[in-house]
Amino acid sequence: MPAARESLLDAAYTALVRRPWSAVRMVDVAAAAGVSRQTLYNEFGSKDGLARALVRREADGFLAGVDRALTGHSDPRDRLTATAEWTASAARENLLVRAMLTGCWSERLPAPALTAMPSTSAVPAQRRADGPLPSPGDFVALVRDRAVGLLAAPGTAKSDSADLARSCELAVRLALSCVAAPPGEGGVAELVRSALQRQAG
Repeated sequence: MPAARESLLDAAYTALVRRPWSAVRMVDVAAAAGVSRQTLYNEFGSKDGLARALVRREADGFLAGVDRALTGHSDPRDRLTATAEWTASAARENLLVRAMLTGCWSERLPAPALTAMPSTSAVPAQRRADGPLPSPGDFVALVRDRAVGLLAAPGTAKSDSADLARSCELAVRLALSCVAAPPGEGGVAELVRSALQRQAG
C-alpha cells in the first residue's frame, strides 16, 4: 500500500518538524495520515521501523536531487556546482538530511543505527529501510561516484577518471563544509566554481 506508506511518512515528517521525535505518537501519525494505527504498525512494525523508513526516504530524496543536479547542465563544472548548491540547500531545508550529511543527530531527532537491523517485515520497502543506512562518508562516496558515472566520457583514461573523481569529491566536501559553516557573499556556487577552476589550472 504505497500511497498509505507515503502519507504516513509525510505525517511523521510533519510531526517531527513540530516536536521532538520522542513526543511523536504513532496514534497521531496514523490519524494525520487518515489510516488506522494497525495499518501503521503493519507497514512499519514499530516506531523504530517508522524512523528508519523516514530516514531512508529522506536519503533517497536527497540522492534523487543529486541526480537531477548532475543532469541539469551541459558543462561539468556547472553540474558539480549545482550538486553542491543542492546539497547545501537540502541540508538547510530538511533536518534529517542535515543530520545524515553531518552525522550530528540532535536529541530531538530519531537516531536509528546505521547498521542493518534484522527484518521480519513482509513489506519490501520496509525490508530495504531495515537495511544499512548511509553514513556521512557513504554520502560523499555515493555523490562522488554518481558524479563520476555521469560526467566521465566513455573510454576516459584512468588518470583522467582519477582527476575527475578528485574534482567531484572536492565539490561534495566543499558543499558539506558549507552545511556546517554557511559561506558569505557569493555562496556555495562561487566557492565551488573557484575551487574547481584552481584545480583545473
